[in-house]
Amino acid sequence: MIRRIDLRGADAASVDYRASVPRAEFDVEAATHQVQPIIDAVRTRGVEAILELSARFDGVESHDVVVPPAALTAALEGLDAAVRAALEESVRRLRATCEAELEHDVTSRLADGATVTHRKVPVDRVGLYVPGGLAPLVSSVVMNVVPAQVAGVRSIALASPPQRTNGGLPEPTILAACALLGVEEVYAVGGAQAIAMFAHGAGPCARVDLVTGPGNIYVAAAKRLLRGVVGIDSEAGPTEIAILADDSAEPAFVAADLISQAEHDPMAASVLVTDSLELADAVETALEKQVFETRHTERIRTALSGRQSGIVLVDDMEQGVAVVDAYAAEHLEIHTRDAAAHAARVRNAGAIFVGPWAPVSLGDYCAGSNHVLPTAGCACHSSGLSVRAFTKSVHVVDYSRAALAEVADHVVTLAEAEDLPGHGQAVSARFAERSPR
Repeated sequence: MIRRIDLRGADAASVDYRASVPRAEFDVEAATHQVQPIIDAVRTRGVEAILELSARFDGVESHDVVVPPAALTAALEGLDAAVRAALEESVRRLRATCEAELEHDVTSRLADGATVTHRKVPVDRVGLYVPGGLAPLVSSVVMNVVPAQVAGVRSIALASPPQRTNGGLPEPTILAACALLGVEEVYAVGGAQAIAMFAHGAGPCARVDLVTGPGNIYVAAAKRLLRGVVGIDSEAGPTEIAILADDSAEPAFVAADLISQAEHDPMAASVLVTDSLELADAVETALEKQVFETRHTERIRTALSGRQSGIVLVDDMEQGVAVVDAYAAEHLEIHTRDAAAHAARVRNAGAIFVGPWAPVSLGDYCAGSNHVLPTAGCACHSSGLSVRAFTKSVHVVDYSRAALAEVADHVVTLAEAEDLPGHGQAVSARFAERSPR
C-alpha cells in the first residue's frame, strides 16, 4: 500500500533530502490559466458572475450570495450540544494562545529627544475562506476567526462554498461556528470566485485588505494572481504529515496518524521516517488493518499509495532529523525515546507534535495551536496562521531639533554617497539661517 524510500548510506552532502522525499504534484501555475478568467469575471461583473460560477462549479442555483442572519441563528440553535461544547473548548484554548502571543508597541530611545516606536496595528478588514470540499472544515472557522478577533480586526467577512444539501447555503456546522463566534458577514461563495470577491469587492461584499484560509488548487491559484491586490496568508497545497520514529514508537499510533492525514484528500502526503526496519514492517501491517476499518477507505488508500507518501529508511536518528528538517513538513510528529530533544533540533516544520500523546488531530481541533500551516516545504520560510498574520508594523519616528542636529551630518553624508543631494538638503534646510519675513 505504501512504498519505501531507502536513504541509508546517503548523506546531505551528496543527496538532496528535500528532493528525495517527493510531494504530490500541485501545479499552481498551470491552474492560474483557468482561474484568471474567473477573477476577471468577478472583477467586471460582480455578483452576477459569482452566481453563474456557483451554478457551474457547485451545482447551486441562487439569487444571492449573502447568508441571512436568520440562517446563522438557526444553525447555532440546531447544533449538536456535544459539537458546540467541543467548539467552545477549541475557541477557548486558541484564544488563550493568541492572547499570549499578541505583540505590543515597543519604543526605542536612541538619544535625548529621539525615539522610534514599533507600533502594532491590526489590519482593518479581512476575508476568511473556509473550504467545503470533501470535508466541511468547521474547525477552520475557529482557526481563522479567533486570531483575527484577538488581533483587533474591526471588519471580518467569511466565505464558504454553497451546498446543494443545505439549500445553497454553506454547511450548517460552519454557519453555526460563525454564529458562535459572532461573525455576521457570511457569504455562500466558494473557490477562486470567493478570493476574487474579497480582493475586488462585489455586491454587498466590500473589498478586504487580507485574505486567509486554506483551499484547493484553484483557491491557491487565485491567491497567487491576486497577491498585491490583496494581502494573503499563503498558497496552501495538499495537507501532509511526517513522522520521525525509532523502534520505541507504537506502530498502531503511527499508522493511525498517517491515516488521519490521508483521510483529508487523495493527494494528501503521509511520510514515516525511521531507522527501524521492524517498525516499518509493523506500521505497514497496522495500516492494512486500520485502513480497511475506516469510513473513507478508498480515499485513504489512494493517498497512502501515491507518490507523495512513503516510509523513508534512514541510518539513525541523526540522519532522520536531517531528512525531516529538509522536508519541512506541514505537520511533524516525533515518536522517539528523546522526542523533546529531537523536536528542539528541528527548524523547519509548520507545527511539531512531541511524543505519542500529541497527535496531529489534537492540533487540528483542541491543542490551542493553529492548524492553518505552510505546506509544500514552505515551512522553511513561512509560519502558520497566527494573531501576527492579522497585524502590521508601523514605525513612528519622533525626533526633536537637537536630536536631528546630532545626526544631521551623517544624513547629509549618506545622501551625497547615494547621489541624492535633495535628501541631504531636506535636513540642512532645517538648520539654515532664515531671512526675516
